[in-house]
Amino acid sequence: MKPKILSVRDQIADLIRSDIISGELAPNTKLNEIQLADRFDVSRGPIRDVILKLTKEGLLVSKNNVGASVNTPLPSELQKLSIDLRKKIEEYAAKQLAGNLTPEQLANMDKLIDNMQEHFERDEYTELTKADIAFHEYFVELAGGESLLNLWYPIVIRMRMNYQRIKSSNKLVDEHRDIVNAFREGDAKGAIVAIRKNIK
Repeated sequence: MKPKILSVRDQIADLIRSDIISGELAPNTKLNEIQLADRFDVSRGPIRDVILKLTKEGLLVSKNNVGASVNTPLPSELQKLSIDLRKKIEEYAAKQLAGNLTPEQLANMDKLIDNMQEHFERDEYTELTKADIAFHEYFVELAGGESLLNLWYPIVIRMRMNYQRIKSSNKLVDEHRDIVNAFREGDAKGAIVAIRKNIK
């Protein structure tokens, strides 16, 4: 699996996204375009593009004449709804993929899990969160391309503002290995069970 080459805008978006997921940028924190442009040594144009992108993802809220600020976590009922929607999408993906994955694709998923394990062992929880997202993103895109990924991605990114389990669960990596093992065996039902266990 070749690493993605990120544009400057995507790199900036990834760093700000990490700051939000980690809590370094707290809910309701206002983003200053000038300060961000200075931080990343770019003009304000790319910063505006990044703010628009993160607003579409639900991580930021932008208002006319007020600017952009970090969104607040989802209320519990909407978080539950997001979990249900995410499960349905990933269960659909599991049905499409079980028994249809190449050895290379399965190896790529193993590598993504190994990456998660490394971050977990080093207590790098923000990077672990991103690696977790990358694993699910990989198989969702395999199953349905950009169309399915575009349904799934905003739900998952928004959910991450509420997510604390990753800091406390040592079962997290094993849950992902269970998903891949079910895919490897062509067991769609087993993959769905593993996905439901993982998404909480």
